[in-house]
Amino acid sequence: MLAACDSLDGVKDGFLSDPQKCRFDPSTLLCRGPDTDTCLTAPQLESVKQAYAPANKKTGERIYPGLVPGSEAGWALLAAVRPEPNGIDFGMFRYIAHEDAAWDWRSFDLDRDTALADKKAGSITAVDPDLSAFKARRGKLLVYHGWNDGGSGGAISPLNTLDYYSSILATMGTNQENWLRLFMVPGMAHCGGGPGPSQFNILGALERWRESDIAPEQIAAYHVEDNRVTMTRPLCPYPQVGIYKGMGSTNDAANFACKAP
Repeated sequence: MLAACDSLDGVKDGFLSDPQKCRFDPSTLLCRGPDTDTCLTAPQLESVKQAYAPANKKTGERIYPGLVPGSEAGWALLAAVRPEPNGIDFGMFRYIAHEDAAWDWRSFDLDRDTALADKKAGSITAVDPDLSAFKARRGKLLVYHGWNDGGSGGAISPLNTLDYYSSILATMGTNQENWLRLFMVPGMAHCGGGPGPSQFNILGALERWRESDIAPEQIAAYHVEDNRVTMTRPLCPYPQVGIYKGMGSTNDAANFACKAP
């Protein structure tokens, strides 16, 4: 995936600035002979395709988006061999949806059980796109998500955050930048880490915006190894991305500019 798409943004740095532009077909990795570490068997390929694919109802309505290209090296939960699903996900359906400690996960039905979980867990489902009351109180909302999330343990697809952000704009109108901004973080895993610039002062940016009315046009981010900064990059308000200017070190944020794709 990286070999095919890493340089699409003009910089080969080990992560994707905008995974949505990657069009690599994993079918090219199908084993044409014996199973080796350099190819995928047919069942493995099917698993990879399912990881990228959304979970849809029988009607075609999307329940949840798939993972994005670039996060594959961290698909720990998907690659792990265990007798039953991950405990957090399993527990949601066993104890909250069905309220039955003996519920057998093998009876899982995507349409039925996700609807049941939504119904039972309504108090923790924070997807209401109408934030007009928050906006009226002069609230400022900074949202951020690592593009490599979902990789670090198969946690949360970054596309889910894009879906929610889009739903707010669809409900409240497209021009909401005076109180709402989304920053997608290239190469960052779940809440931090990963090969990208994953350390940044989001709280400071929010404080300046709310208390001094200085909106974050970009946020300085750093990649740190052994207590040493090895890379700086600008985080840009979505849908802008950090574009290399073509000169200077690609590890220096000064040589990038936030531009619309």
